[in-house]
Amino acid sequence: MPTKTIKPKPKTRRSVAAWLARSVAGFFGKRVKNVPNPKTAENVRPAALTKAETALLPPFGGLSPDRIYVPKTKAECEAAADEILAAGVAGFDTEAKPTFKVGEKSTGPHVVQFALTDRAFIFQLHHGECQKVAADLIASERVLKVGFGLRNDHGQIRSRLGVKLHDVLDLDHIFRKRGYKGQIGVRAAMGAVLNLSFPKSKSITKSNWAATKLTPGQLRYAANDAYAALKIMEAMDLKPGESSSRGLSSESCKNKPRQQSAVARMARS
Repeated sequence: MPTKTIKPKPKTRRSVAAWLARSVAGFFGKRVKNVPNPKTAENVRPAALTKAETALLPPFGGLSPDRIYVPKTKAECEAAADEILAAGVAGFDTEAKPTFKVGEKSTGPHVVQFALTDRAFIFQLHHGECQKVAADLIASERVLKVGFGLRNDHGQIRSRLGVKLHDVLDLDHIFRKRGYKGQIGVRAAMGAVLNLSFPKSKSITKSNWAATKLTPGQLRYAANDAYAALKIMEAMDLKPGESSSRGLSSESCKNKPRQQSAVARMARS
C-alpha cells in the first residue's frame, strides 16, 4: 500500500507572528538574566534628605550660649588660639556681611569661627589682634579645619587676610566621594548622618556680620555651624586619606586630652 505523504500546513500570518513573538521573547529573555538591574542596592546612589524631610527630624542641640566665647583682647585671642592648636582638629567656617547691589564687592569675611568638642570661639575681625590670630590659625598646618563648602571661602580669605587656607577637610568632598550628588551642606548632612535637623534662618544668615556687636542669635548660629561640621565628621567614621587636603589619621579623629581651659572665664560678648 503506498505511503501517504502528509504535507505540512502552510503557516498563516497569525501563526507566523506568534512564532516570531515567542522567538524574540526567548532570545532576549535569556540575555536579560545576565544584565544587572540598575535599581539594585549596589547601583543606587545615596540621596540626601530634602529640606522638608529634615525639618521633621529632632533639632540639633548644639552648644549652649555659655560655651560660646568671643575674644577681644590680644591675651584672649592668643589663649583661644592655644586651645585650638592643642586640639589639632576644629570645626571651621566664616561669615560675611551680605551684598545686595549688583557689582557690589564683599569686604568679608567679617567673622571666623572655630569649634572644639565642647566650645566655640568667634573671632570678629574688626579687632586688629583677633584678625592677626585668626589669619595665623587659618594658615596653620597644625590644626585641621573641618567644614562644608570651604572652597567658597578661599577667595575672601586671601583678599581680606592675605593668607591661604591650609589643612582643610571639606565634608562636601567626602560626601561626593561616597556617592552623593552635588553640594550637600550642613543641613542635609546633619539629617543623613545624625538623623537630626539643623534649622537655618535667613534673618540670621543674611544679617550684618560686620556689626561691632553680634546678636545672641548670630553668635549661636556661627558657633553651631562650625560645631555641627565637627560632630558630623566624628560620626562619619572617616578612613585614612579620605580628605581633600591631607590624609586624616585615625588618631586625629579622636578627642585629644587638653590642658585646663585658659579662657574658661572669658566674658561672652
